[in-house]
Amino acid sequence: MLGVALLGCGRIAKRHGDLLSCGEIEGAKLVAVCDIQKDRAQSFGEKYKIPYFVSLEEMMRVCGAQIDIVSILTPSGLHAQNTLEVAPYQKHIIVEKPMALTLEDADKMIEACKRNGVRLFVVKQNRYNLPVRKLREALESGRFGKLVLGSVRVRWCRDDSYYKQDSWRGTWAYDGGVFTNQASHHIDLLEWMLGDVESVFAKGTTALSTIEAEDTGIAVLKFKNGALGVVEATTATRPSDLEGSISILGELGSVEIGGFAVNQMQHWNFVKPIASDAEVLEKYSVNPPNVYGFGHREYYLQVVDCLRNGTKALVSGEEGRKSLELIVAMYESIETGKEVFLPITPKQCKLGAKV
Repeated sequence: MLGVALLGCGRIAKRHGDLLSCGEIEGAKLVAVCDIQKDRAQSFGEKYKIPYFVSLEEMMRVCGAQIDIVSILTPSGLHAQNTLEVAPYQKHIIVEKPMALTLEDADKMIEACKRNGVRLFVVKQNRYNLPVRKLREALESGRFGKLVLGSVRVRWCRDDSYYKQDSWRGTWAYDGGVFTNQASHHIDLLEWMLGDVESVFAKGTTALSTIEAEDTGIAVLKFKNGALGVVEATTATRPSDLEGSISILGELGSVEIGGFAVNQMQHWNFVKPIASDAEVLEKYSVNPPNVYGFGHREYYLQVVDCLRNGTKALVSGEEGRKSLELIVAMYESIETGKEVFLPITPKQCKLGAKV
């Protein structure tokens, strides 16, 4: 049984804690939590009946022998620092999205984990959604033929009450805007489906929220295989969440997955149908309880398999870096007003800048 400790007891930590404490993750269990805010740590500790701490050092001194994995769930701008602090304890690391806010920090994280002989896993739970897995299967089997166009849309509602929950939300130093936070999973899906990106041109604006970064953005992508892509993302949808979706169009078929969490197969049509196509729309539409979907469970199960059997991670540190580089390129484009080509050495991107 692998012991998991949570570092950070904020909004997303509840999802991790609930899964790890109720027996849903075969082979792993929650053994400790840590947060610099004692009330948060205490609340989680008492809820899950496990030890709680206000410092990583104390948690490792008391519970280190029980801990195999540390899940880093702190603000995005602290992911790199926390990873560098955890790695020397030689515990495997799960880090929520985005893995870091700068490419330099991402590289430091990858190197630190290699140096200390531990695995680094980046959370991209939407890759495990049932309809997303079906779409990926169709891509890998060549059913689309030549890829033409892919698009993702994130139309969610996050008003000022959301951003005021924590002082770091919406800041360049610790969070970024809708591209970095809410849409990072969808940007990852688009790149995972269509492959490496050649260039991006983006625009962003802060339409309704009183934050530093953008609450609304669009980006046009050109992929190395010749396909084009569109990212549309906003937290300025009112009065409630509308959709989180992806569509892929190719010469031999088209697929659209909608719902508010990339959870409903809405269009599945191919030039050369196969027998199983008839049940896809019904079988691969599920209603998750929230925007996180069901993917965290499958994600943890894959981490357990990787550590037990030495299998390859679906989203390693190197894989997580890919979508971060694309997001950095989007911000570079917003600041320069120009098309940005990858790979990139950013010069004007504000993401991760600490004044």
